[in-house]
Amino acid sequence: MMRVPILPALAIAVTLHASDALRLPSVAQADDTKADLYVSPRGNDAWSGTLPEPNAQKTDGPLATIHHARDLVRAINGTADRETPMIVALRGGTYYLPETLVFTPADSGTARVPIIYRAFPGERPVLSGGRRIDGWNVADDGRWSVAIDDVKQGRWTFSQLFVDDQRRMRPRLPKQGYLTTGEVVPAPDDKRGFDQLRYRGDAVRDDWANQDDVEVIGFHQWGISRLRIEMVDTQERIIHFTGTTHGKSWWNRFPEEDRFFVENVKEELSEPGEWYLDRPTGVLTYIPQPGENPEEAVVVAPVHDRLVDFQGDLDATAWVEHLRLEGLTFAHSQWLLPPEGQSIPQAEIGLDAALTAVGARNIALEHCAVRHTGAYAIAFGHGCRHNTVEGCEMVDLGAGGVKIGHTGPGDWASVRQLPAETDNICSHITVRDCYIAHGGRLHPAAIGVWIGLSGHNRVLHNTVHDLYYSSFSIGWTWGYHDTPAHHNELGYNHAYDIGQGVLSDMGGIYTLGVSPGTRVHHNLFHDIISYRYGGWGLYTDEGSTHVIMENNLVYRTSNSGFHQHYGRENRIRNNILAFGIQQQVQRTRTEEHTSFFFERNIIYWDNQSPVYGSNWRDDNFDTDHNVFFNAGGHPVVLYDGMDLKTWQAKRKKDVNSIIADPGFAAPQEGDFSLPADSPALQTGFVPFDVSTAGRTAPPVLTVDLPPVPKTFE
Repeated sequence: MMRVPILPALAIAVTLHASDALRLPSVAQADDTKADLYVSPRGNDAWSGTLPEPNAQKTDGPLATIHHARDLVRAINGTADRETPMIVALRGGTYYLPETLVFTPADSGTARVPIIYRAFPGERPVLSGGRRIDGWNVADDGRWSVAIDDVKQGRWTFSQLFVDDQRRMRPRLPKQGYLTTGEVVPAPDDKRGFDQLRYRGDAVRDDWANQDDVEVIGFHQWGISRLRIEMVDTQERIIHFTGTTHGKSWWNRFPEEDRFFVENVKEELSEPGEWYLDRPTGVLTYIPQPGENPEEAVVVAPVHDRLVDFQGDLDATAWVEHLRLEGLTFAHSQWLLPPEGQSIPQAEIGLDAALTAVGARNIALEHCAVRHTGAYAIAFGHGCRHNTVEGCEMVDLGAGGVKIGHTGPGDWASVRQLPAETDNICSHITVRDCYIAHGGRLHPAAIGVWIGLSGHNRVLHNTVHDLYYSSFSIGWTWGYHDTPAHHNELGYNHAYDIGQGVLSDMGGIYTLGVSPGTRVHHNLFHDIISYRYGGWGLYTDEGSTHVIMENNLVYRTSNSGFHQHYGRENRIRNNILAFGIQQQVQRTRTEEHTSFFFERNIIYWDNQSPVYGSNWRDDNFDTDHNVFFNAGGHPVVLYDGMDLKTWQAKRKKDVNSIIADPGFAAPQEGDFSLPADSPALQTGFVPFDVSTAGRTAPPVLTVDLPPVPKTFE
């Protein structure tokens, strides 16, 4: 039987051509080994840097550090009259950064003469924000240990460790699963949030070593709080914290019969792959995994929070411009829990990033990798415009992938404080063809790509998977105020294995606030599973307005394919929503205006759930020209026990909708292609193609990394 492609090939070509129109010109060919300066682990900063290898006499050759190369480029840049790009080529190997690599307006290139820092063809330079640890002693029980004087003297500490490019875990209690909370302890009047947690059982102790280094990870609905222990009252079974949760709302408390676990407990160090840093003595202890050798293992702990920082001057309107990083790998960014702990209300947006930019314009990160981070991978803040992240790989992330509109760290509320000058609002950022995987390893509420109060951004052809919260998020206003978060485009992305039963209230795409011109299209979202509630594919949350969601394929969601909490006049059209578990489409809040238009969608499922779940009591929504089919043979119930005819007669909704088998090829295997005679075509449904959704090429720089272990379950 002939099948209809889910978007004509010509239309795909046009879409890709439109995406390519904003690509920055490529100025370095893969076989081009020529550069102005070279940097090598075998180099010397006293040399000229103009040779790719040391000469025979060892009197000249490449530089040793990218920092010195930057300084030389800055000096040359101020005097040379050039017509060609200035290129710094980094040879393969690991560079342990002595400090954050900072670029200022003095390091800028021009549109004609950009400054390029790139990998030498065929080689993999790694810029590490960490420090290699060696000198291990091996005890009779097989444990490795080393005394680190900088730790003992208080000059350094760390909360992450990587062995042979794989994340290792601190000892936690319990080893698997979670401990259980007891009755909620009220928040004190003189504090901003909850500072105590009642627990059940006897696992928590008051005599743990270095108790102020023990961390409690308590779960809320769509976030966590990570807090330090002040003291433990074993009689009342209450843990007292040095800090508090973010606030006193119901979603800030530690609900009874919920989950928490305890991390960095010295007494629980017992399993291969676990490690513990005893700060008072400076001794690091590691239990090796089978086959690991202390003489050969590469053990790295982070030192620097930021690896690269583009620092423009907003006050002087002096930008860092026309810089390109190509083919470089950035690894091992630091993150430490502050003394008061951390409690961020949503999306972990108050966190820093390994690569940050403020006042940066026409910056390109191309075919780079960011891995083994303590927080986000990349962040663009105020004053950033026309920057591109393309073909990059972000893997093993403490938090998420890319933040647009905020860098951090600091008070999360600063995200909503826009700069006084409109020209300083972040906008026009492109994230394209990237691979963002295995995130939330320290901060599970982080996002794959987060867009705050920022507009005219384009997020295209990215693959996001193995996260514990939403894959994409657009907007940062709760309600109907005008915001700069408009005209954003999210298209041809593939997100899967999202949520994984860890947090609640999430989506493949999550939107907030008034967003005219924002379009979500041709995305493939599937396997989105929440903990208690809120595993949705398309999710228009509070105040989402004038958002268009069309030509998206969503399947296997723990709640429904689409959900709107509240919003105005969003258009949800021509989507395929399949295999929702609790219902297929959900709506929450009643308002006087039209909530959304739900038209020309195919709804396909096989359980006994209704089409429309939750609150559909008012008529301030439009649904029509939809196709409903229950492949499990169960009766099609629209809402409140009504079949389609009753729904049409009583509610005057879906008057042109039908119940019919659309004829999908193999929906259980994810093939939703349609036959040419599908009844769905008669309702006005237009086939579309998501076969090109996601990254268009396989990963390169991270493909040979060992598996990234789970940290939440």
